[in-house]
Amino acid sequence: MVHFGGEEEFKVTPWEVEGVVDYDRLILEFGTKPLTEDLIEKTRELTKSDLPIFLRRKFFFSHRDYDLVLKDYEEGRGFFLYTGRGPSGPMHIGHIIPFYMTAWFQEKFDVNLYIQVTDDEKFIIHPEFEFEDTKRWALQNIFDIAAVGFNPDKTFIFQNSEYTKIYEIAIPISKKITFSTARAVFGFNESSKIGIIFYPAIQAAPTFFERRRCLIPAAIDQDPYWRIQRDIAESLGYFKTAAIHGKFFPPLTGISGKMSASMPETAVYLTDDPETVRSKIWKYALTGGQATAQEQRIKGGNPEVCVVFKWLEIFFEPDDQKLRRRYEDCRSGAILCGECKDYLISKVQAFLREHSERRKAVEPIVEKMKYTGKLAREMWDLHIPEALRR
Repeated sequence: MVHFGGEEEFKVTPWEVEGVVDYDRLILEFGTKPLTEDLIEKTRELTKSDLPIFLRRKFFFSHRDYDLVLKDYEEGRGFFLYTGRGPSGPMHIGHIIPFYMTAWFQEKFDVNLYIQVTDDEKFIIHPEFEFEDTKRWALQNIFDIAAVGFNPDKTFIFQNSEYTKIYEIAIPISKKITFSTARAVFGFNESSKIGIIFYPAIQAAPTFFERRRCLIPAAIDQDPYWRIQRDIAESLGYFKTAAIHGKFFPPLTGISGKMSASMPETAVYLTDDPETVRSKIWKYALTGGQATAQEQRIKGGNPEVCVVFKWLEIFFEPDDQKLRRRYEDCRSGAILCGECKDYLISKVQAFLREHSERRKAVEPIVEKMKYTGKLAREMWDLHIPEALRR
């Protein structure tokens, strides 16, 4: 547990998030840097475009060397992107959001993107899974990811079980990582499976795909993997990876922790039909309202603890003025929780409808991203660099 004085305890690991996360204290605990207004403004300047809500509203709030990424780009050296997905079941809204941030980076900076789908890791850590389960989920998840919209000639999506060159790259990386380091970072013990002990080397491997700085957009719970990479990268002749960290998309049931597939009532899945969406939000979405409508008209509500408002703020209400007005109307009692729930329901239903249509048309694009596109072909023909053969 991460415990600060008399405050509530919270836990953040690559596998679990519990409690109400204090993101400022997490920056101190993990040793990252806050994403400042100067860096956000520099991003706007370099991309010559409006910023996505993830940056405007600081859903992405922390970083490692993002300033150096922008400097590399400005000075013509460029960079590349890497992110991933662990396929343990169907994807929900919380899973897909970092891919929208990644797609924005790829479009605005016109860079290569590598998406690692870790069907091997999920098989190892879930005793109830057969390997075929995670392989099957990998393909389904890839279709959802591809539907976000990436450049098919500059994107390589790969499953670890298929793209075995990942292991060739991971072997020299693993030679640099001691068990004591991995244990200190991840809490491994005598009961840990040997496959998961080796896994940090596999997850770090894509950061060595190019001789440029890598930028990883991901939730901050994945940061321990990149700390290990940053310890060893320069000894192999590569850059320390950079990262830009997102907050956790809250579950329907409250602002503590993050949306979890292990608790279906907390999540809205990308495959949920309109009536299921309506039922889940009405039944489970925690609001900041008062006990009765009359009381709320008098006292107002509290959007700070309202999941409905947080979902709108993070993803479903891109219009800043509309969001501000909704915040003020909630505080004043001019709007009731049922009205906000209905509004969110309509937004989520529209998003899932559009996602479903894009997903139906994505099969030939998936083929390019996995096998036949320009970057994919280069990666299947990849010669492992000499620096990683020593």
